[in-house]
Amino acid sequence: MNKSILYILFLSLTAAVGGFLFGYDTAVISGTIGQVGAQFDLNALEQGWYVGCALVGSIIGVAVAGKLSDQIGRKKVMLLSALLFAVSALGCAITASFEALVVYRIIGGAGIGMVSIVSPMYISEVAPSRYRGSLVALYQLAITVGFLGAYLVNYQLLKWSATADFNEHTLLHLVFQQEVWRGMLGMELLPSVLFLVVLFGIPESPRWLVICQRHDAAQSVFQLLYGSGELARSKIAEVQENAARTATTPWILLKNPKILKPVLYGMAIALLGQFMGVNAVLYYGPGIFEQSGLSGGDALYYQVMVGLVNVLTTVLALLIIDKVGRKQLVYFGVSGMIVSLLSISIYFSYGEALGWTSFVLLILFLFYIFCTAISISAVIFVLLSEMYPNKIRGLAMSIAGFSLWLGTYLIGQLTPWFLENLGPSGTFLFFACMCIPYMYIIWRKIPETAGRSLEEIEAYWLGEERK
Repeated sequence: MNKSILYILFLSLTAAVGGFLFGYDTAVISGTIGQVGAQFDLNALEQGWYVGCALVGSIIGVAVAGKLSDQIGRKKVMLLSALLFAVSALGCAITASFEALVVYRIIGGAGIGMVSIVSPMYISEVAPSRYRGSLVALYQLAITVGFLGAYLVNYQLLKWSATADFNEHTLLHLVFQQEVWRGMLGMELLPSVLFLVVLFGIPESPRWLVICQRHDAAQSVFQLLYGSGELARSKIAEVQENAARTATTPWILLKNPKILKPVLYGMAIALLGQFMGVNAVLYYGPGIFEQSGLSGGDALYYQVMVGLVNVLTTVLALLIIDKVGRKQLVYFGVSGMIVSLLSISIYFSYGEALGWTSFVLLILFLFYIFCTAISISAVIFVLLSEMYPNKIRGLAMSIAGFSLWLGTYLIGQLTPWFLENLGPSGTFLFFACMCIPYMYIIWRKIPETAGRSLEEIEAYWLGEERK
């Protein structure tokens, strides 16, 4: 492996730390819902608000991230997101009221929204075509590692709180023993500070530098990425050529039906993907497991198993996404999701009569997570980071990201209502039905992007594909 590839890998891993924070912040909530609900006497809708408030922040973050990244650069927006994560983690650990806790969760959510747009965009813009899918998938892998990290922290802190012996008048007693949910949320401070520090060691996106007419800086970065001054100049010329074909503002570009089409498709798959069940499992998994008869501790342990399968499967997806292609992974994975979701629905309706134990439910959940991780979870950020022209990429990803986080908010807010009114069986049947339109859009409307440069994908949507 030459120095250029190693350097690109370093840049991708650095940006992917944002994915770890995304995953941790998203999943840590699952182990705190019961504790926070009991402490503040929350009803079902208030519990939904506790889960969903961070998603309100994510919607705000994603709404401004694209435009902000186009104005001040990808790197500075990642730095801002790292700062927001740190403030949120510290605030959640020491907050005095539920209202303040919600505010700090919203601040962290804004960090999630920003990093969910800018980190994969940055990786996509520094990665060579042949490795782009795998490198952007590092971001998704980091998310799953963040999920697993949150589950492990929740499980270990809950276990530790029973035997820890802090002075009852100290902050450590409050955070790690008396109200252990504070420690679960506060542990995010460590990776957020790490992210903030390592970001100072990476350059700005070279494609953004070209769009901003900073050609000397772009030349230096491209030369580091490709190891050749001639290749760097060639890449700058290619980006300039494509930018000249769309020589207008991003909002005016949206009036072009050829540009609007991929933006609408991106919105559709981002929104639909949230109603296929994965975030309901990540947020409410322990509660769902408890409904099957498990104790709280066993439910958290099962959730750790879910997180482990999520990580291992994402590693597999990372290794094959550029070889197999984005669309083939979706066909395989979503088909499996439908089967597993229908099976989970059957479990909650007829499992007792069929003699199915809670272990059967665990197997079905793990198969569902496997199918999700190898398909829609691995593919979504790859597709969104490479579907759009350079000049409109920040705005278009904000629009698609807004749809994604709107869907995530709705599913986080509505899942308690679904479980209460439809029951687990009806809830998972609904998720299975939502897989069908997603599969259709990928099949009929989205081109295979594996192996194509960002400029070639742009030419495809503009109807100027090179022969």
